[in-house]
Amino acid sequence: MLATFAVLALAVAGFMTNRVPLVVVALFVPVALWATGVLTLNEALQGFSDPITLFIASLFVLSEALDATGITAWIGQQLELRSSLSRTGLLITIMAIAAALSAVISINGAVAALLPVVVVATARAGIIPSHMLIPLAFAASAGSLLTLTGTPVNIIVSDLSASSGGRAFGYFEFALVGLPLVVVTTLLVVLLGRRLLPKRAPERLAEAGADPRARVRSWRESYTADLDTERLFTGEMGAVEVLVAPRSTLIGRIVSPGMTTRQEDLVIVALHRGGAAAPAPDTAPEDPVPPGTLMLRAGDSVLVHGPWDALNRYVQSSDVIAVEPPHMLQRGVPLGRGWRRCLVVLAATIALLATGFLPPVVVGLLAAAALVLLGVVTVPQGFRAISWNTVVLIGALIPLSSAFVSSGAADAIAGVVLDAAGNVSPHLALLVICVLALILGQFISNVATVLVMGPVAVTFAQTLEVSVLPFMMGLSVAGAAAFLTPIATPANLMVMQPGGYRFGDYWRLGLPLSLVFLAASVLYVPLIWRF
Repeated sequence: MLATFAVLALAVAGFMTNRVPLVVVALFVPVALWATGVLTLNEALQGFSDPITLFIASLFVLSEALDATGITAWIGQQLELRSSLSRTGLLITIMAIAAALSAVISINGAVAALLPVVVVATARAGIIPSHMLIPLAFAASAGSLLTLTGTPVNIIVSDLSASSGGRAFGYFEFALVGLPLVVVTTLLVVLLGRRLLPKRAPERLAEAGADPRARVRSWRESYTADLDTERLFTGEMGAVEVLVAPRSTLIGRIVSPGMTTRQEDLVIVALHRGGAAAPAPDTAPEDPVPPGTLMLRAGDSVLVHGPWDALNRYVQSSDVIAVEPPHMLQRGVPLGRGWRRCLVVLAATIALLATGFLPPVVVGLLAAAALVLLGVVTVPQGFRAISWNTVVLIGALIPLSSAFVSSGAADAIAGVVLDAAGNVSPHLALLVICVLALILGQFISNVATVLVMGPVAVTFAQTLEVSVLPFMMGLSVAGAAAFLTPIATPANLMVMQPGGYRFGDYWRLGLPLSLVFLAASVLYVPLIWRF
């Protein structure tokens, strides 16, 4: 038990200081539990083969498909088109879309997809981004409580509930508490946002995070040709900018817009050289280059147009270097290639998860396989989409949760609280669990928080001889209340630079929201999931 507490303390310290990579801290846990004899080697590594870990990994592939097929770009486009709304109308729209999207593709995915278009929409509406970006992140966190797959925390508490004498939660069951919290979060932001959010000039968005369409618009200024971007980028066709590589076989070739490439028969749309609007002739006066043409040199930019598959093959050539990979640009095309097939798989996945016809991990693996077989994503694309930091974190910390039970650490914590408080009511026990989870969740991952506090919550429920369901759902709600610091979730950190925020800007609006979530977990949750 002492060894378990020591490993937990060191892990929490590592997470909070942020001086050691998150993955390294996570991997320390199973190794330390094995080295101290708390768990056997197989027990220490069992988290990496746990169905939860595999299920969460498969969901990243589904999120990638929604992004790669332009479904999230289409949602962002709808938001951008509504920039003419009033400040309140635009704020409500942003938060509603963020909440709905996070329920399907995760908190971080929703914020990453919407961040560029929210900045554009606020600029067009004459609103400073700092009044919109923290609400974007907070709404995504609240929206994660709408479905089972909104966050890994929901999956973990559902599995823990089923293995601890309770039952698994339904796919939409989280919405019984999540939907009211989304509404209350939106109302609080609308009412208090102007007074509690800072007025800050945003720092310049990194170009890598900008909307791909913005990059295309910049091509209009730098290339000699007048580009019709709406015709260049469709669901089936696209364009990519490539640089002529050193020692390329293309060097010395005379080209002009309208010609085709040697490989893949892509159409050359525009040419560019070193900032010059009109490239100078490359040959001697007696052998002039015809007007409008260019003799290629290393470093010249060429914009080529053609089918997306052909573009992806073309940039693999050693003759050219892609400025932006085609699969990244394809994300900026609303409802691009394969979006219908992606929606069919998504609908089937939700139906199977909602009915409980198959185990969640089987549904997730079938969905990932279907997306590959239908050509929506490729196998390498699917593996790239998986957030291995998250997968390793969950796989490495599941044994710590098991160690809390087997070593008696969970019983010891519960015993101390029960002895100190005397005749503890279930509501008070739930309050203790949720307060601890809420505080820890501001400094370490909410996944890590739930994996640590989960066994303690189960012990409380078993000691008091009450249902484990309200403890698990309350823990999930408290885990979603990551509103007080920018390091509480990656989504909070994503909006920090574009919004010009400082570390202390989050708690002003986050504190009343956290109190609402805490009240919901202790007072409202037991009304639905009774003790």
